[in-house]
Amino acid sequence: MTLDNASIQQAAELLWQVHTSGQPCAPVRNLIGATDIDAAYAVQQRNTERWLAQGRRLVGRKIGLTSKAVQTQLGVGQPDFGMLFADMAVADGEAIDIARIVQPKIEAEIALIIDRPLTHAKHTVADIINATAYAVPALEIVGSRIANWDIRLTDTIADNASSGLFVLGSRPVKLADFDITGCGMLMERRGDQVSIGAGAACLGNPLHAAVWLADTMARVGNPLQPGDIIMTGALGPMVVATAGDVFEAQIEGLGRVTASFSV
Repeated sequence: MTLDNASIQQAAELLWQVHTSGQPCAPVRNLIGATDIDAAYAVQQRNTERWLAQGRRLVGRKIGLTSKAVQTQLGVGQPDFGMLFADMAVADGEAIDIARIVQPKIEAEIALIIDRPLTHAKHTVADIINATAYAVPALEIVGSRIANWDIRLTDTIADNASSGLFVLGSRPVKLADFDITGCGMLMERRGDQVSIGAGAACLGNPLHAAVWLADTMARVGNPLQPGDIIMTGALGPMVVATAGDVFEAQIEGLGRVTASFSV
């Protein structure tokens, strides 16, 4: 497939400008089409290269579209991925300026920290288990540079999988010490339940999502490396975040993680 470089560059620039202005833009599918995955990732890569050139440090990947319901909504049969940069990391409980995120929402996830390269063309669950140093509970604060979250598949891929910030829990847990598929998740906003789920909500098993990501990153020539963080995908519905909100997620066997938004 021949990519339209002019449209890709225009879409990348449109999203880039939102980081400066804070004002959401029109859907980029108007430029690159609603189904051209290659074009969408080309847009994402343009802005990734621009960020790296400005000194941002890549520390991992996030997996999106791991819910079958969301996949059906967007008309796709597989997840997508985005880049995690070091300056997207927020300490557990640290006050977050909500203005850092455009149209913020939050979801609870399991994060894996890798300590071996994942370079095979085709990985197994055992490969992921052997390569994982530990897991931690995590909160992903997603955001969309697209106005009113009016997104289709190519919009979210181009927009770095609608990434924003992420919060990792502080207590590492070995995979052998908790049930990654059976663990329950409860997320509360100031003590009120706002989202529930389980490990199995993420593609049936978060390790399946990690296998998909490892295969995909190897195929595109950028395999996962020791120290990389994998945000494996949501365990329950995402929730809109506003100034003053305090969210706490508890994942059975992993513990708690908190995100606090300053007023």
